[in-house]
Amino acid sequence: MNGRCLCGAVRITVETADAASLSACHCDPCRRWAGAVLWGFDAPGDAVTVEGPVGEYRSSSFATRAWCRDCGTQLWFRDDGDAPYELNPGLFDETRDWSLRRVVYADRAAAHARLEGGHARVTKADYEARSQHVDDAEGGV
Repeated sequence: MNGRCLCGAVRITVETADAASLSACHCDPCRRWAGAVLWGFDAPGDAVTVEGPVGEYRSSSFATRAWCRDCGTQLWFRDDGDAPYELNPGLFDETRDWSLRRVVYADRAAAHARLEGGHARVTKADYEARSQHVDDAEGGV
């Protein structure tokens, strides 16, 4: 898949991606960054090629968020190490037909951003019991 930011300065090629991983996140840092809900899908680090002016922000003790330095388009969220990229599906035309598979921090969704449907719903407590997360002392989720 070939994707790009709004202005086209950043181009991303993904050799393999997991359509089944398309998710939405309602944690406080994602909500603040995206405005309501952050969308993403996983792609292995070695399957992603990025060209262009990328800015990164260390948003927690274990992850960074990236955007195009020219237009500000959100590109990805990524845990440290060899974690997969959690890419913005809006960068890629091919993701238009992908179904939402899960909502993370579903119990934290704002009333105007609740997502209906039969997808999995992971509560704050369930997610934090098995995944790295930003705790209340680091930025509040």
